Amino acid sequence: MSSSSKLNVSNPKVWILIGVGVAGIIVLAETRRRRLKSRNAIKEDFGSFVERFELSPFPQPPPPAARLPLSGLTFAIKDIIDVKGFVTGFGSVDWKKTHEVAAKTAVVVTALLKSGATCVGKTIMDEFGFGITGENSHYGTPTNPNLPSHIPGGSSSGSAVAVAAKLVDFAIGTDTIGCIRIPASCCGILGFRPSHGIVSLVGVLPNSQSLDTVGWFARDPSTLRHVGHVLLQLNPLETRKTRRLLIADDLFQLSKVPKWKTIDVFKRVTGKLSGYQTANHIKFGQYISSNVPSLKGFDEELKNETLISNVKALASVMSILQRYEFRTNHEEWFVSVKPRLGPRVSDGVLAAINTTPENIKILYKIRSEMRTALQALLKDDGILVIPTVADPPLKLNIKKGAFSEFLDRTFALSSIASMSGCCQVSVPFGEHDDYPVSVSFIASHGADKFLLDTIVDMYSSLQDEVSTVSNSPPLPDINGNMETSELLKEKGNAAYKGKQWNKAVSYYTEAIGLNDKIATYYCNRAAAFLELGCFQQAEEDCTSAISLDKKNVKAYLRRGTARESLLCYKEALLDFKHALVLEPQNKAANPAEKRLRKLIS
Repeated sequence: MSSSSKLNVSNPKVWILIGVGVAGIIVLAETRRRRLKSRNAIKEDFGSFVERFELSPFPQPPPPAARLPLSGLTFAIKDIIDVKGFVTGFGSVDWKKTHEVAAKTAVVVTALLKSGATCVGKTIMDEFGFGITGENSHYGTPTNPNLPSHIPGGSSSGSAVAVAAKLVDFAIGTDTIGCIRIPASCCGILGFRPSHGIVSLVGVLPNSQSLDTVGWFARDPSTLRHVGHVLLQLNPLETRKTRRLLIADDLFQLSKVPKWKTIDVFKRVTGKLSGYQTANHIKFGQYISSNVPSLKGFDEELKNETLISNVKALASVMSILQRYEFRTNHEEWFVSVKPRLGPRVSDGVLAAINTTPENIKILYKIRSEMRTALQALLKDDGILVIPTVADPPLKLNIKKGAFSEFLDRTFALSSIASMSGCCQVSVPFGEHDDYPVSVSFIASHGADKFLLDTIVDMYSSLQDEVSTVSNSPPLPDINGNMETSELLKEKGNAAYKGKQWNKAVSYYTEAIGLNDKIATYYCNRAAAFLELGCFQQAEEDCTSAISLDKKNVKAYLRRGTARESLLCYKEALLDFKHALVLEPQNKAANPAEKRLRKLIS
């Protein structure tokens, strides 16, 4: 060892260096201990909170005053809502760094405190309220208590998780494009989006004023209604109306949950309760095509009145309107700060900041026409029944292609209330294939109390029926028609050529009942279902046909058409590719494949 490398222990500088090293090790160990403790704390609250604190309720007035309506209840609020003395973070680290503490507490929070509730903190959200998955790359993603490896839904993700995990009695969020309804569905709880403009937004950061609402989550309908009475300032005494029920059959085509777990459950329950008319079935896509004429002006490709062409266009209008107003609100800050954006929201936020729609007026015209159309459809006694979402919750960190498809199908449903300003409640309907199922009820603008009362009235019966159904298989179809299956097929073909689609379906169904091993019967019935806009049934029939005949080109083509109509673009593309493998020069498959490649890219 060289003399220069020998350690002189008598040198005081050596001991200073040793002391610094030991101190560094101790500091590092303590830092690691605190990080571990922090992680454990996050696990305890499912990662739902961004900040914990306690705001005590206003004092209970002395007797004989009535007990405050929310006395003893706890709640959390989304980090888009102001609390005096705290910085409102908007789901962004950079936003929080560049803004001051709030000077006042939001009106909604004060109203809840005055009613006896205790606020226990702020919850995580998607950055700037621009996502619907609940994922946040800066603060972490709240854990879905029922499906830990799947998204909790957003953007009010932390609020939904806090309620689902029983950390609070209720929670407040905001809903612009589905940000209450989607996480409520993903987490299996109740979520209420009120009529637009009814609940105060003073002290709430704006995303898109034409669509923004303050909404709330709860595990039971009584709490949901009590919170509603406070925030909506409702008159508890109101004449009970007979409820008129409208089931949107075409919208349920988007859902992969079988109707015996949703529509049939709802009809059985309401059929037994007093004060409910027999449910009517409607084609919602056709209704808005006839009553929202500006949609055709927005999208010149809307030549045929199908479900998907109309609700997809409506969803596009919603997204463009949100982006336009978000840019108006926040462009200056984004240009100045250039914040770091998470991968899930960066495309949407950057598109909002960097683009301006060509025809802004038509966006507001469509919104106005939607409000009028839904008011005419529902009046003050109608309830529209639709699926809350089309798909089960996505797995965390899913690839962009699958996410885009999920987005399209989800917005097709959430755009109805967002663009009309109607109130909507998402109600859990048990599970299907171990995933949560939810159905939504929509009432006209201003009918919030009517809708909240309806949920309280039917919720217990719904949950009983859901429980019964989940423990029993669907009943099989019984067909006693003894005509030969081939004759029935020919009758079905004749009805199809005569454009009698329902009659054609009946004949093909009878033929299948007599002989369920013939691919053509399923394939022909699928063609009739496509004409009726029953895309899910068409997809199922084509799948049955393909299982019987792997070379059935028509079945691949029709299934591809059905899946494209259901916004399942990647699956549709595979079907058209299969058709081209079997028939390389097929005139229908070639353009369809090119169109879908363009949509997916």
